[in-house]
Amino acid sequence: MFIEMKVAGIILDPSANVPVLILKDREDRYTVPIWIGIVEASAIATELEKTTMPRPMTHDLLRNVLRELGATVDRIEVTELRDNTFFAAIHLRTAAGARVIDSRPSDAIALALRVGASIFVEERVIAALGSQEEEDQSSRPEKAVRSGPVFLSNIEPADKFDKSKWAEFLESLDPEDFGKYKM
Repeated sequence: MFIEMKVAGIILDPSANVPVLILKDREDRYTVPIWIGIVEASAIATELEKTTMPRPMTHDLLRNVLRELGATVDRIEVTELRDNTFFAAIHLRTAAGARVIDSRPSDAIALALRVGASIFVEERVIAALGSQEEEDQSSRPEKAVRSGPVFLSNIEPADKFDKSKWAEFLESLDPEDFGKYKM
C-alpha cells in the first residue's frame, strides 16, 4: 500500500554535509529522509522556490518533452529501499497507454514538482526506515546522536524554504566537490 507524501524541504546532513530530501505524509505521521546529490537538491530547491532559469534545466526539459509528446505524469512512487538505495517509479499516461519508468527518487520528485504530480511512498519503505532506525538505536549508547530522523525536527515546510541558507551552502562548496560534474 502507498502513502501520499509531500516535500517538506531539504536539509543538510550535519555529519556528511550532504543534502537530504524530506518527505512527510499529509497527516505528519511519517517522515522519509532521502539522501540525494547536490545537483539533484538544487533542481528540487529551484522548483520549490519557483525560480525561473533562462534555459530549461534537465527536469524542465523532461517535463517539456513529455508535454510535447502528449504524455502526462500520473504519479511517482518511491517503491523500495534496498542496500541503503531508494528506488522510484514514474507513472506516465501516454497515447499508447500507461507506462512505468524506473527512476531515482530525486529525479522523479523533481519532475513531480514541475508537473504537479502526486508523490507516494510504499509502506514497506517506511517500515524499512523504522527498522533501520531501531537497529541504529540498539547498537549505540543511549545518549548517542542518531543519524536518522531525530535531527529532522528542525525541518521547515517547503513553502518556507530558506533560499539564503541554500545559497550560502552552495557558495561554500569547493569546485572539487563537483568532480564528476566538471565540464
